[in-house]
Amino acid sequence: MTTPRIAVKLVFFINGFVHANLAARFPKVQELFQVNDGTFGFVLLATSLGALVAMPFTGWLIIRNGSRRITIASSFLYCVFVPLVPLTSALPGIVGLLLVFFAMGITAGMLDVSMNAQAVMIEQQYRKPIMTSFHALFSIGMAIGAGCGALFVKLDTSLFIHLTIITALGLVGAAWSRFHFIHDKPAQKKSEGPAFRLPNAAMVGIGIIAFCSMLGEGAMADWSTNYMQNIALASKVLAPIGLTTFAIAMTTGRIFGDSARLTWGDKKLMIACGVLATLGIALLLGFPHPVAAIVGFFLTGIGLSVIVPIAYSIAGNAKGLPPGVGLAMVTTVGYSGFLFGPPLIGLLADWYTLRIALGLVGILFVIMTLLSARYKS
Repeated sequence: MTTPRIAVKLVFFINGFVHANLAARFPKVQELFQVNDGTFGFVLLATSLGALVAMPFTGWLIIRNGSRRITIASSFLYCVFVPLVPLTSALPGIVGLLLVFFAMGITAGMLDVSMNAQAVMIEQQYRKPIMTSFHALFSIGMAIGAGCGALFVKLDTSLFIHLTIITALGLVGAAWSRFHFIHDKPAQKKSEGPAFRLPNAAMVGIGIIAFCSMLGEGAMADWSTNYMQNIALASKVLAPIGLTTFAIAMTTGRIFGDSARLTWGDKKLMIACGVLATLGIALLLGFPHPVAAIVGFFLTGIGLSVIVPIAYSIAGNAKGLPPGVGLAMVTTVGYSGFLFGPPLIGLLADWYTLRIALGLVGILFVIMTLLSARYKS
């Protein structure tokens, strides 16, 4: 395995690890700021807006500066903003919290596009499907991060100390990786192209599939702990295990995803995984018990594991588009599901129940499966 591949995998790991540690403590954040699910949904919405502001411009930034520079800057900034979350409790209301989550959204959106642009270039060097192996490291980071979150909850560690430790670890990894990324040169400024690019027709279909998958992934990441604790009635220590199980399943699917793509092909694999994800969420919603929920999270994780890597690989290798631009187009559509989904679920949970709100995710999984059946490679 080449050093650039290891470096990019490490950044994927850091991204998942830091996010899962924060997500595992969302109930504590709600308690600290004394906000209900609906209000916290607006906080998560700030992250969504930040990412969607940044993503369409990130392709242009990569063309002008190279994906290496954008990956370095966004990975460092994302880590730095995380421990600021509990510090904003000293400010009146939730304005400070909203600003921090908005800033994290900007850096998360830039990082998602730029690190995948690096991964696409490495995949092109290998001349075979390896994209899911990068996303496997994101899932490993999620699993370990959720486990760390559960440990810090059990140790009753303060939120600030917990997130500061996590940030320090993330910065160390990012500092090493920055020396080993692929040095893609900025494009020559022969002509001034538009900074903002919307998805073209060829990217819309795969973008919608990614949207459904990423909305489900975001819902599991941000609301699984809440669901386990308040709907499945799991203990506070057991509640984060739902997220851990989901992340382990995502990792398992992505470890074997590249070989499965070679054997089955993208279309058949997306259909099979869509069916599995639908069965998984039906189980956890139909039987709100900790054991049934954990099994449901596992099946859902397996089902969602390869959808997004396939979508990113297709976008990054689209003819006539630089990798950063194609990825920016698909992530503009797809990542909006990852970011807008959780706050939408929070609003629906406040109006109805979290169990009913997650039913929307199940419906989108059905749509995702049907669109996968219509996909033409």
